[in-house]
Amino acid sequence: MVLVKKQKDSGVWSGNLLGLAPSPAQGIKDAGTIPQYRRLLQLGWPRSSRPFKLADRVLFRLLSRDEDPTLLFEFQKTAKLDPGAELWARDIMREAASAALAEAGYADDPRLRGSGHKIANAISQFLRSPVAEKPFVKSGSQFVLHPEAHPPSWYSVAMLASMPNLQRERAGFTERLGHYLAQPAPKKAYAIQVGKRTVKPQHLLLGDPIEADAKSQPKDIPLALHYIELMARMGALPWAPVASRVLGRLLKDCDEVGIWRPKNLRSQPKAINKISYHYYPLQVDAKTTEGREVDVTFRLALIAKLLGWPLDYV
Repeated sequence: MVLVKKQKDSGVWSGNLLGLAPSPAQGIKDAGTIPQYRRLLQLGWPRSSRPFKLADRVLFRLLSRDEDPTLLFEFQKTAKLDPGAELWARDIMREAASAALAEAGYADDPRLRGSGHKIANAISQFLRSPVAEKPFVKSGSQFVLHPEAHPPSWYSVAMLASMPNLQRERAGFTERLGHYLAQPAPKKAYAIQVGKRTVKPQHLLLGDPIEADAKSQPKDIPLALHYIELMARMGALPWAPVASRVLGRLLKDCDEVGIWRPKNLRSQPKAINKISYHYYPLQVDAKTTEGREVDVTFRLALIAKLLGWPLDYV
């Protein structure tokens, strides 16, 4: 498999950790270690195989707060020139590593549990603070995230969604987070202050990220499915009106045997936000109508199963 062959003996893909797509400006030629690792999980690659054994060592080192500069990966140069950016980089990489390891089945590992509680504590403090209601401050001509804000991210939510024991232990926090994620995301553009520079956020969740039209048709179907599945895993989907309506709209396009078959499907739905790289599409050969339908059909069936709905199609 091409994806496995791209991995280096160090356990890393493409020399970077978080890259979701090639970025010439950052010297990133391909998606990084976290998204490639998570993609192998989605593809059902054997967990006992060499690619996971190699990568697990790297991911657990990230959880251990190892200060080795090489563990900054694509952020090494930035952190060296601007030490204020190092803490931010290590935090986001630790969240991403926690998500990947949780999805890999390490939910009860004490190292991951410790990291999970620390991440949950930081988000919980944010949700309880006034900053959650006003998360932006003006900086020059743009809005930036408040320096004390620690909102949830796609990574922290994915981690929690894959750790049911942590959800039960932190039931109050999980409920608060679910209600926060169900509210509409801010529409204003903003940036994150990282050391001396600002960067555009790709990983943060300040509410429901789904953009849908008046008929509840999502603009980005892969992102919508990814988000709906995470909310279903946390038991928070009933609180999310937009996500619930979009799910209902997608289900309306399923035929009598449960296959997603919208009218005039001439091409496979495209992912606009690369955050769903690991998740979609799993069926890369979409030259036939059936090939274009299979990914969304699979995801809708999985979401239905997570919600406890009976699947009795034959």
